[in-house]
Amino acid sequence: MTWMRVALCQIAPVVGDLAGNVQRIAGALGEAEAAGADLAVFPELAVTGYPPEDLLLKPGFVADNAAALSQVAKATEGCVAVVGFVDENLDLYNAAAVCAGGEVKGVYHKANLPNYSVFDEQRYFAPGHGAKELYVVAGVRVGVSVCEDAWDPTGPLSAQAAAGAELVVNINASPYYADRLEERQRMLGTRAADASCALVYVNTVGGQDELVFDGASMVFSAGGELVASLPQFQEAVSVFDLEVRPTYRKRLLDPRGRHRGAPLPEIAVSLSSRAGTAPRLPAPRAHALRTEEEIYGALVLGTRDYVRKNGFTDVVIGLSGGIDSSLVATVAVDALGPRAVHGVSMPSRFTSEGSNVDAAELARRLGIDYRSVPIEAAHAATASMLATSFAGTEPGLAEENVQSRLRGVVLMALSNKFGWLVLTTGNKSELAVGYSTLYGDTAGGFAVIKDVPKTLVYRLCRWRNAQDLGKGGGVIPQAVLEKAPSAELRPDQLDTDSLPPYEELDPVLEAYVEGDLTAPELIEAGFGPELVARVVKLVDRAEYKRRQSPIGVRVTPKAFGRDRRVPITNAYR
Repeated sequence: MTWMRVALCQIAPVVGDLAGNVQRIAGALGEAEAAGADLAVFPELAVTGYPPEDLLLKPGFVADNAAALSQVAKATEGCVAVVGFVDENLDLYNAAAVCAGGEVKGVYHKANLPNYSVFDEQRYFAPGHGAKELYVVAGVRVGVSVCEDAWDPTGPLSAQAAAGAELVVNINASPYYADRLEERQRMLGTRAADASCALVYVNTVGGQDELVFDGASMVFSAGGELVASLPQFQEAVSVFDLEVRPTYRKRLLDPRGRHRGAPLPEIAVSLSSRAGTAPRLPAPRAHALRTEEEIYGALVLGTRDYVRKNGFTDVVIGLSGGIDSSLVATVAVDALGPRAVHGVSMPSRFTSEGSNVDAAELARRLGIDYRSVPIEAAHAATASMLATSFAGTEPGLAEENVQSRLRGVVLMALSNKFGWLVLTTGNKSELAVGYSTLYGDTAGGFAVIKDVPKTLVYRLCRWRNAQDLGKGGGVIPQAVLEKAPSAELRPDQLDTDSLPPYEELDPVLEAYVEGDLTAPELIEAGFGPELVARVVKLVDRAEYKRRQSPIGVRVTPKAFGRDRRVPITNAYR
C-alpha cells in the first residue's frame, strides 16, 4: 500500500476577484505545504469563481485568469496543486491545472458540460475529450476530472481508472439544495467502488447571487466507503493521510479477462511521498446536519455573502410581527450580527396591537435597532388623493395594496438615506400564487426566503428557537408561531380568505413547480380537481410578478428564477 498526504482545500472564491482568489489559493496552499501534503485539491474554477457567466465573453477577463493561474503555479513547491481555471485554446474550456515545482505540468478539460437547471456551461465552454495522461504523485497514478464528469457512470472517471489510475481527483462547484448531500455521497461512493479507485471530491463553498455552494468535500476508498468529509457552509483546509491500496491494474481487464484499453501516458510530478511514518494524520469527519439545520445554514451563508460581497454593511427589514419577517430578521442577525440589522414596524389602521407587540419583542430578543414609522397619515392622504378617481367603486384590492406600497416607500427611503440593503420577506408559497404586492412587499434588494415554502418557514422557526431553549425559549416569540397568517390589510383578514390552507397548498405547489406535473397529472396523483384548478391558475397568472421580484437564496431543486424559465406570455393551460 501507499500513503499519500492529501489537502482538501475547500475555499470560497469570489466571482471576478482574480487577485483575491489567488491569495485564497496561495494561503490554503501554504497550509498544505506546511503540513507536508503531497497533493492539494481546490474547487472548480477556483481562479475565476463560479459561475463567471458572461465575464467569459470578455477576452481581457480570460487573459487575466490565465495570468492569475501562472501566479498560483509559481507558488507551488513540493506539494502538487490541482486548481480550476478557464483555459483558452481556440475555444474556452472549463479546466483543471496540475501545478508543481513552480509551473503548470498539465491541463484537463471538462468533458461533460451541464446545461440544465441552473447550469448553462454550453453557452461558454467547448467540451473536452477526457484525460490524455495520468499524473504520478507520491508514487500514485492520479486522474483528474471536473464536476459533472463524475456523474456519468461511463464517463472520464471510469476511463481513467481502467487506464491505470489508482486515485481520481474530482474538483467541483456543485450548488446546494436541501438533502442533496446524501445524493452526492451515494453517487460518489458508487463511482469509486465501480472504478475500484480512491476518489477525492472537493467542492467550493459560499454564496453567489441566488446560488449557495455548501462545500461538504469528501474522500472515498476504492471500495466506496466514505473515509473523510468536511463541513457544509464553511471554508476548511484539512490535511490527512490517505491509504491508497494497489490494484495490480485489474481494472484494465473486462469480466472476460480482455483488456479494456491501453494505459494512459504518465507525467511524473512528485515521485516520493511526504506522508512520513506513523502517527498518521487522521481523516476529518464532519457532523451531519438535519434538514432544517442544513437549510437554515444555507440561508445564513447566502445572505451573508450577498450582502458583504456586494459592498453593503447593513440591512433593513419591515417587521410586521408575522412569521416570515421574524425568520428573515433572525437569519439576518445570524448572518451579519445584530448591529448590522435594522427593523422597522410600519403600522396602519388595520395593524393589530398584538402584531406591534410581537414585532417589538422580536427586535428586543434579537438585539437589533428598532423603530416604528406609522403609515396611517400617508395612507389617509393617498386615499384622499385617489377619492375622485375611485368614486363610485367598492373598496378592495387596490386600497389594500396602497398600504404595502407605502411600506415599500418607507423602506426604500431608509435604504437610500443610510445605504442599507432592503431584505424582502415573502416566501415561496406566496410568490408562487402571486399573494404579494408589486412595488410593495416585493420591493427590495434580496429575498432571503423566496425559495422557502410557508410550511417550511414554520419548521425553520421552530428549529431556530430550539437552539436557544436554555436562553428563555427562543428568539422568535411564541405568539408569532401560534397566530393565523394575515397580511392585515383589511379588518379581520386571514391568508385563508384568499388561499387554500398552506398545508394543502404547499404539496400542490411542490408537485407543479418542482415536479413539473400538468394539471391532469396532479389530479391523477391524488389532488382534488378544484384545488388543482385554483392553484394552477394562480401560479400561471403570477409569472409576471415573479419576473420582477428580487433574487434570493435557492434551497430547493427548482427555485423561481434561473431554475424555472417559464414565458410570461404563455397560453398553454
